[in-house]
Amino acid sequence: MGKDLWALVVSFFKIGIMTFGGGYAMLPMLQRELVENKKWVTEEEILNYFAIGQCTPGVIAVNTATFVGYKIRKIPGAIFATVGVVLPSVIIITVIAAILSNFAHIPVVQHAFAGIRIAVSALIVASVIKLIKTNVKNLPQIIIAVAAFILVAVLGQNPVFAVIGAAVAGLCLGKWGERKK
Repeated sequence: MGKDLWALVVSFFKIGIMTFGGGYAMLPMLQRELVENKKWVTEEEILNYFAIGQCTPGVIAVNTATFVGYKIRKIPGAIFATVGVVLPSVIIITVIAAILSNFAHIPVVQHAFAGIRIAVSALIVASVIKLIKTNVKNLPQIIIAVAAFILVAVLGQNPVFAVIGAAVAGLCLGKWGERKK
């Protein structure tokens, strides 16, 4: 196995083992490991992969790992990155399934899970703030962001509609901007 394939497995294993709470909670770790530490992708690329990962069927973490791995080493990279991000979950779930039923009723265990949920919520808020600072830069983008938030958070609509609507709005704004030049 090549050094870069092993590096993909190790990097995504680290991301996978520290990601509690799903794909949104992993965004800060993706940014730190893949953009800042490894410099495999740019900030814009990781956000694009993450957005595509949300729109495609499957788990965001797996989809994002597959996209990044493919960028680095095509099909073998996609496979190794995906294995790296999935392996911690397989190991942890297997261990938890074997022992959790014996301990789930204990208050200390219930409190620990409540604390983990709080930390995951904070990670998600931090990701949202970073995404807003990075991507929402003018009034039309603010309007798109607020509309998407209202559509999903307030009206309870499927996020796919918000993503498709934002893509259409972005295309329209891009065309309008080209005409102004």
